[in-house]
Amino acid sequence: MPIQPIIDLIEDLNRDLTAPQRYQRVVQAVHHAIPCDAVALLQLENNALHPVAVIGLRHEAIGRRFDLHHHPRLAAILRREEPTRFEADSPLPDPYDGLVEAEHHLAVHDCLGSPIYIDGELWGALTLDALQHGTFDNLSWTELRAYIAAAAATIKTSLHISALRQRAEQSAAIAQRLMETDTAPELLGRSPAMHALLEEIRTVAPSDLSVLITGETGVGKDLVARAIHSASRRATAPLVQVNCAALPESVVESELFGHLRGAFTGASRDRSGRFELADGGSLYLDEIGELPLGVQAKLLRALQSGEIQRVGSDRTLSVDVRIIAATNRDLEQEVQAGRFRADLYHRLSVYPMQVPPLRERQRDVEILAGHFLEQLQHRLGIQHLRLSPAATAQLRGYDWPGNVRELEHLLSRAALKARREQAGSAATVTIGPTQLELPQTATPPEAAAPTITPTITPTTASGVAGAGLRERTDDFQRQLITAELQRQQGNLAATARALQVDRSNLARSMRRLDISAPA
Repeated sequence: MPIQPIIDLIEDLNRDLTAPQRYQRVVQAVHHAIPCDAVALLQLENNALHPVAVIGLRHEAIGRRFDLHHHPRLAAILRREEPTRFEADSPLPDPYDGLVEAEHHLAVHDCLGSPIYIDGELWGALTLDALQHGTFDNLSWTELRAYIAAAAATIKTSLHISALRQRAEQSAAIAQRLMETDTAPELLGRSPAMHALLEEIRTVAPSDLSVLITGETGVGKDLVARAIHSASRRATAPLVQVNCAALPESVVESELFGHLRGAFTGASRDRSGRFELADGGSLYLDEIGELPLGVQAKLLRALQSGEIQRVGSDRTLSVDVRIIAATNRDLEQEVQAGRFRADLYHRLSVYPMQVPPLRERQRDVEILAGHFLEQLQHRLGIQHLRLSPAATAQLRGYDWPGNVRELEHLLSRAALKARREQAGSAATVTIGPTQLELPQTATPPEAAAPTITPTITPTTASGVAGAGLRERTDDFQRQLITAELQRQQGNLAATARALQVDRSNLARSMRRLDISAPA
């Protein structure tokens, strides 16, 4: 048995690594010691296995969620405490067919897996797959169990470190509830933009600050709102949502604050408003930019005093509500145009947060596609639903004006067309460019025209020789912001619009980079 991979894993226990890094080191060590085509480490959550680290599988596999009801081979692995090997003629479908990186979509011919237990509790599984029959014929089960034990030790260490970090930010009880909840939102992606967004959520969630979430239509602002609530001290209390754009002006006040019987025509009984329902929890005001001016004034009073009045009542009610608002409008421009109250804007935007569009998260497109395809194949009764390499390349090159929602709807349509065209031809249905039917305006990211005109080159932003990535990035941002400020003659709002960032975020960046604000 190669001893070096085991030594490397043991030495990693004393290194300051993130959980994803530790998990990836596990699959690398197993792949080095046991030659095969694919290794996957999967975590069990809500009766489904999801990959946390893979080698040899297509990138979209990270976005998959393998529901045990639909993947009997994975379920069989978890039912036993010992490793399980499947014969080449096993009738159980292999979940990785078509996902193993190879020139052609070959079926897996040799497969084994083992459950992973942490302190006696089932954590997940480790799977090994090979396209060549008989790859694992001479594998020692003792060696395999040694690597399973090393993987479990690595995972346990990672869990302990994560728990310590969580307790530093919030109570252990809240952290435990977040791990146990089966309704926690899922924000998928590993791009720098998504990492930055998740860091913002972790920063603001434990507080009671009002949050204003901005971003284009379809970016997932509602998921961000749910993530903030789920990671807050109010997680066990309700998150009540109000779609301000869907409410006629005549009923907005009643929806928010409630009413008494007889307060207006049609009020046949007393009714609690959304503020009362959210007492102790969070109130999510979606499309806040559509709220009528008259209601904005009453909302502002409620936020300032923590008291509301039902329509038709003289009695005030005290409520403890955290406000999370979202909009795809530029509220600063709405304030300047007189369509939104400045005092309400400042009350809502204590902590502004911008959700990046999908075109700024191109490396997440495949992960999101894998997630949607896994859902679609079960919903449509398809055994295996895959993307062809050409279709994957098209997804990468498209600029996604409709963002994540557009990606989901496009894949749904393409899956239906592919199923119709390939019905009965194969167990695997493959989506190609003809089924995607992407608009001809699709442009590879590298060919897209830049929106910012100041001339700054990597050479001018490299800073002092030997500087690291962070220092060089800060230096580039400093030059970019300074150049745009000069071009906008010191106008901070115009600079923020030109750089496509929220004004408050720009101000924070300027303070961090020691850029003087215009007089």
